Amino acid sequence: MSGTRPYRGAFILVAACLTLALGGCALFGKSADKTKAWPVEKLYAEAMKQLNAGNYQTAIGYFEKLEGRFPFGRYAQQAQLEIAYAYYKQDEPDSAVSEAQRFVRMYPRNPNVDYAYYLMGLAEYQRGRGLIQRVFGMKRWKRDPEPERQAFRYFAELVRRFPDSRYVPDARARMIYLRDSLAKYDLYIADFYMKRGAYVAAIDRAKYVVDHYQQTPATPRALAVIVEGYRRLGLKGPAEDALRVLKLNYPKDPALVRLEAGSGG
Repeated sequence: MSGTRPYRGAFILVAACLTLALGGCALFGKSADKTKAWPVEKLYAEAMKQLNAGNYQTAIGYFEKLEGRFPFGRYAQQAQLEIAYAYYKQDEPDSAVSEAQRFVRMYPRNPNVDYAYYLMGLAEYQRGRGLIQRVFGMKRWKRDPEPERQAFRYFAELVRRFPDSRYVPDARARMIYLRDSLAKYDLYIADFYMKRGAYVAAIDRAKYVVDHYQQTPATPRALAVIVEGYRRLGLKGPAEDALRVLKLNYPKDPALVRLEAGSGG
C-alpha cells in the first residue's frame, strides 16, 4: 500500500495544476472579452481611439465586433468604412478595396459612398510603393501599371458620380499624375521595342500614348519614336507626317533638331 502513495500524491499535484491552469484560462478569457458588455457608443469610441492611435489591427477587431453585435444602424455602416480605412493605413490594399467595395454594395445610398471610392483609389495608388521604391529607388512607371490604372478608374468614377464631393479636387490632381505615370510606362515599353528592333511594336505603343495621353510630357517623345520607327522601316511618308505633327504642336522640343537633321536621309 505504501508504494501507491507517491503516485496518488503526484496525481493530486497534477490535478491541482490543471485546476489552476483552467482557472487562469477562464480569468484570461474574461479579461480578453472585456468589450462584451459595452454599448455600441463605447465600442465605437474605443475603436476610433485605437484607430487614431495607429493601432490598426486592434481597431479592426473592435469594429468587427461592433458589426457583429450591432449589425444595423449608422454605427455599423461607419464601422465598415473605418475597417477599410484601417486596412489602407496598414498597407493591405486588397483588404481595403474589398471592404470599401462591400460598403458600396451594402449601402449605395450612404452619404459616404464618395469617400469609399476615394479610399479605393488611394489604396490602389499606394499599392506596392513602400519597400521597393524606398530600397531600390525603382521608378513608378517601370513597374506593373495595373494598380495605377485601377486607381485612375476609381478616381474617375468618383469624379463622374460625385462631382461636388470634397474629395474630387485631390482625386483630379492624382489623376493628372497617374496619366503622366501611365504615359511614361507605355513610352518606356516603346523605347524597349525600339532598342530591340521591333519597330512596328514600338510605333503601335507610341501611338497609344499619343491617342490616350495627350498633353502629357510623354507625348512629344512618343511622336519622336513614331518618326524614328517609320524611318527605320523605310516609310518616309508616314515619318514625315509624324514629324510635322511634332513640329506643329511642340516646336521647341529638343528632339526636333536631331529629327530634322535626319529627314533628308
